Amino acid sequence: MSEGLNEEVIAAIREQIEGNPILLYMKGSPAAPQCGFSARTVQCLVAIGERFAYVDILSNPEIRATLPSYANWPTFPQLYVNGELIGGCDIVTEMFESGELEPLIRGATATAG
Repeated sequence: MSEGLNEEVIAAIREQIEGNPILLYMKGSPAAPQCGFSARTVQCLVAIGERFAYVDILSNPEIRATLPSYANWPTFPQLYVNGELIGGCDIVTEMFESGELEPLIRGATATAG
């Protein structure tokens, strides 16, 4: 594999982001998060009560290696809503606490039908 970004992995990431109105790249799963930051982000999303998709980056090493460059965001978790990177744990938590996250999430699920 070359030093550049793997086109197949980028295509898969793009497909995941575009195919899911709410997508969380995280360590582990919502039922069993593998780091505190992922757990806190999941708690915010679960509290809103809308379904969301997730990708476990620990079981997808190519995505784990490629996504930070693709997104220009170095850490996990990464939350995408309607194809747009919202941010990581700190941003999601701040948005949840300020009340900004819920209308964003509900809006994404309303338009997804």
